[in-house]
Amino acid sequence: NVVDPDEMIQVYGADTVRLFCLFAAPPEKDLEWSEQGVEGSHRFLGRVWRLVAEHREALRSTRKWDGGSELPSELRDLYRRTHQTIKKVTEDIRDRFHFNTAIAAIMELVNQIYQNMEAKSSHQEYWPVLRESVEAVVLLMSPMVPHIADELWQALGHSGCALNNPWPTWREEALIAEEMLLVVQVNGKLRSRISVALDVGEEQLKQAALADQRIRDFIGDKPVRKVIVVPKRLVNIVI
Repeated sequence: NVVDPDEMIQVYGADTVRLFCLFAAPPEKDLEWSEQGVEGSHRFLGRVWRLVAEHREALRSTRKWDGGSELPSELRDLYRRTHQTIKKVTEDIRDRFHFNTAIAAIMELVNQIYQNMEAKSSHQEYWPVLRESVEAVVLLMSPMVPHIADELWQALGHSGCALNNPWPTWREEALIAEEMLLVVQVNGKLRSRISVALDVGEEQLKQAALADQRIRDFIGDKPVRKVIVVPKRLVNIVI
């Protein structure tokens, strides 16, 4: 069956239809039309719109983060995710022409921005870091959804078209993870996960695993016979 995109454009707008077509499949595969998929793209654009509209004054009245101060862990995570996303979207579009995976990465970044906004923070760099992330989202989206990107770009206090601005660039130092997520097992079965510093020592790693609340609740008063550490992968507690 042939679907007339003009009908969907009348209902959802050209940006929504463009986003769905680019997100639904990579260029080498046939596109399977889905009204649910179109509605999902429309909802995502609505989320991005609200992200700017509901925080417009706070975002446009602050500077972007200049890297001049230490960030708390939650803002470091957002800063890192922002630059990881810039790198992935750039390479997916430039090198592979895979808009679908680029859009998926932008969606993940938007989710993390919302998580940071829901958690809130009194840190002085809270809004500067958020502004950098939100502006990156708008610019990265601009080739796919140029109309809404222009509206959002201007709402953030800029003039002209988003597409006419320089493409975002990532900072290599921002891509380096400071922590790693390790599996904690009890008798070989997954019971928890812990986040630890990359340079953590083996003894500290054992202590962190044993101190994890889920592990403590599971072990109770049973004696620990052995703690096995597989570096950068897992901790197995034998009881």
